[in-house]
Amino acid sequence: MTADALLAAARARNLRLAVAESCTGGLLAGAITTPAGASTVFDRGFVTYSNEAKQELLGVRADTLAQHGAVSEEVAAEMAQGALARSSADIALSITGVAGPGASGRKPEGRVCFGIATRDGAWTETVEFGARGRDAVRAASVDHALGLLRQAVDRAP
Repeated sequence: MTADALLAAARARNLRLAVAESCTGGLLAGAITTPAGASTVFDRGFVTYSNEAKQELLGVRADTLAQHGAVSEEVAAEMAQGALARSSADIALSITGVAGPGASGRKPEGRVCFGIATRDGAWTETVEFGARGRDAVRAASVDHALGLLRQAVDRAP
């Protein structure tokens, strides 16, 4: 999935996008905004690397972080829902994971959780990219996220 194809699909359906990123540190927003004309589709991005930023900027609940950890589908869901609520977007996607090197607590390197929120509902998924190194995990996360956004655009009413 390319950003060009995602933007064309969203533009054709008159949909706006937002993202909330943790382990990718803005790489997804950068990929989406690389093509000319992205501003007609992309509303905004949130880089919430710390737990405090997730809480302050996206409304992730402290008890969710305490119970499940930052790398969890529960946090990914709240991040996506927070990005949707705090933007003019129709679709918001979140990414939180362990890019590495090494594991983080009980979470292995390469585990990345994604959340998608729309006005009609939300879903999450976890992908185990494996211990392929920080750059490779982050790049794979961006590629996967572009595909998830395209699925959400295609599903939109």
